[in-house]
Amino acid sequence: MDDAKHNMEKMAGKAKEGLGDATDNEDLQAEGKMDQVKADAKKVGDDIKDAFDK
Repeated sequence: MDDAKHNMEKMAGKAKEGLGDATDNEDLQAEGKMDQVKADAKKVGDDIKDAFDK
């Protein structure tokens, strides 16, 4: 369930970045990239947590 949530967050970040590219909005581009980084970090954290729970 968490993986799906993180993937959705990452896709939303990519969409936001793409919208920023299309509108030449650097703030939106940066926000989209940051959303993707956050989603990746959450996924890594969950993967590590799962590895120790086994």
